[in-house]
Amino acid sequence: MADGAEMSTWRVEVEQWFDEAKAVGPVRPSKRGGPSLTRRAFLLAGSMCVCCQPGLASADAPMVKRQAPGFYRLTLGDFEVTSLSDGTNMLPARKLLQGNPTRLEEMLKRNYLGDLVETSHNSFLVNTGAKLILVDAGAGSLLGPGTGHLLDNLRASGYQPEQVDEIYLTHLHADHIGGLMAEGQRAFPNAIMRVDKREVEFWLSDANMRAAPEEAKRFFQAATISITPYQRAGKLIVFEGNTALVAGVRAQTAYGHTPGHTMYMVESGGEKLLLWGDVVHVAAIQFEDPTVTIRYDVNPSEAEHVHELAFAQAAGNGYMIGGAHISFPGLGHVRRDGATTYTYVPLNYSFG
Repeated sequence: MADGAEMSTWRVEVEQWFDEAKAVGPVRPSKRGGPSLTRRAFLLAGSMCVCCQPGLASADAPMVKRQAPGFYRLTLGDFEVTSLSDGTNMLPARKLLQGNPTRLEEMLKRNYLGDLVETSHNSFLVNTGAKLILVDAGAGSLLGPGTGHLLDNLRASGYQPEQVDEIYLTHLHADHIGGLMAEGQRAFPNAIMRVDKREVEFWLSDANMRAAPEEAKRFFQAATISITPYQRAGKLIVFEGNTALVAGVRAQTAYGHTPGHTMYMVESGGEKLLLWGDVVHVAAIQFEDPTVTIRYDVNPSEAEHVHELAFAQAAGNGYMIGGAHISFPGLGHVRRDGATTYTYVPLNYSFG
């Protein structure tokens, strides 16, 4: 920091320079090509301009309190895959997760998670060059203001709902189908919808809805509201089990979470991405302990088997996975850490 004598010298130089400028008009170049001003005086003059105008240096800026548009794009062989965020909501972990309570509590604490865990809702848009395919459609208006942002993020990513050719649903829970409808109309008017036959028969059954516990009836109601308009328009196509749907995309059974829960393998140019749907709900817990299921698994033992098989295959084969409820964008790999434990490795971020 300059002492008092040096500061006084700088101030005198600056004052002299301003006096000269007033007397002779615009500053003329020196023989060296620059203004006749010492470097110290020039720097001081600049700092004085800022310091003497506090409004310029400390302008109040309101907090924005929102994130950037929720889409993330990657290339998979000759395909383009875009992860689309429908938003997030809070899950009560202690009620949702089914496992040893003491161990669950320890894992939550170790991963800096409390009882309420914020979960992502991700959908995936696959552009094969011939088809534009949406895998899952978000919650729409069914889960409150934290979700329902799929259409906005689809448009922000450069696409329009009318461009979607096909919709593949992993299952018919509300957070995957609510976005199929918008203001009482089909949100994707030109798309056909593909779903496993077992899934459709279970959730669109009036008999099953009547027999369901009261808290589960809303799942059946959501399926009816979201799927029936496509069915009536002749847009619903069911498939059975492991099935090739279009070139480069194949359905793979993952029954357990729901009766017809399905994963979708996307493959191009030797690269693979398996879109998991609801194989994982709380990544910090279930990768470490695949035996942990959730309250809404229709068949918990089958769901547990799917966890173990999906984790082992992803780790063993090294292909990428996409999770509906893994933190956005929900893309990464699985690493085996022990005989029965795994770690999720998020995809390394790429700007473009």
